[in-house]
Amino acid sequence: MTTAGKVGAEAARTLARQGRPVRVIARDPAKAAALARAGVDVVTGDLTSRDSIDAAIRDVRAVILVSPAIPAQEIAVIDSAVRAGVAHVVKVTSKASAGSPIARRRDQTAIEDRLIASGLAYTLLRNNAYMQNLLMLGRAVSTTGGFGSAAGDGRIGMIDSRDVAAVAAAIVTAPEPHAGRTYWPSGPATLSYADAAAELSWVLGRPVTFRPLTFEQQRQDMVDVGVPEHIAHMNSQAVSLFAEGDSDWTTDDVPTILGRPARTFRQFAEDHAAAFA
Repeated sequence: MTTAGKVGAEAARTLARQGRPVRVIARDPAKAAALARAGVDVVTGDLTSRDSIDAAIRDVRAVILVSPAIPAQEIAVIDSAVRAGVAHVVKVTSKASAGSPIARRRDQTAIEDRLIASGLAYTLLRNNAYMQNLLMLGRAVSTTGGFGSAAGDGRIGMIDSRDVAAVAAAIVTAPEPHAGRTYWPSGPATLSYADAAAELSWVLGRPVTFRPLTFEQQRQDMVDVGVPEHIAHMNSQAVSLFAEGDSDWTTDDVPTILGRPARTFRQFAEDHAAAFA
């Protein structure tokens, strides 16, 4: 596991619960203390350091590659995996495209291309938008009774990041059938941000309203809650593409791999109701 973010941490916990040895590289192990208590081997490392990556990957059979999509760092992990003779790499990615207006998607393409060319067995998980991205709206919902977005009426096949983690964990546990495959994990249905507001209203038992925003308003809202400006810009680009139908798709990849349905948005909202209350 390359980082202990929302997908990496949940995948690590899943594997640890199954009694499987799992290691996570973390720049600040203190932030992964809960994983260590859950039985995960948390090692201090930095994806800018070849030596620390090599140390973390030593004796590893499979890697879940998930990080903020910085090509130099993820490519360094791929190169280390080649040197270590890793059997399989699961790359957590998104709707990557070399011609995308979003820099992050272009970067994902560069990483995917390097992985494919490496000769390693691999699986790509090109996920739809995470439901957990809406958690940054929790403060607005709790203090103003609503939230805004530049997504317009666009519908999105949002997926719970816990399902992405479960899929990644399932693949590294039995990777052979998934070698060379690209999956497009999504939630079970598409919904608009107005639909999400309605679902939150039902779960919280009070009205939650949705208001349209411009691109610049969206970007500033993200900056105001602490998102770095360059990330806020890319996130706002992605949200604006929602309005154009960019994420209006679903697949059966989650139930096919896990043997159970993907979580619904209502399940997500119920599980995270406190964040919006």
